[in-house]
Amino acid sequence: MDILTAEKVREMDGRERERSLITLREELMMLYSQQTGGGISDNPAKAKLLRKQIARILTVKNEEK
Repeated sequence: MDILTAEKVREMDGRERERSLITLREELMMLYSQQTGGGISDNPAKAKLLRKQIARILTVKNEEK
């Protein structure tokens, strides 16, 4: 998984941002469902990273309004 910085998000067009946002949210939901099911995560800090990337995308999206 590639780490999204604010610069990279600003370079994306609107459709790319929406696709990334949907993908990240789906990945986060899958991670949460695995954790609640008792599965052991290979990277416990992944949820925090995903939440931060989602926040970056939403921040840039709101800045453009």
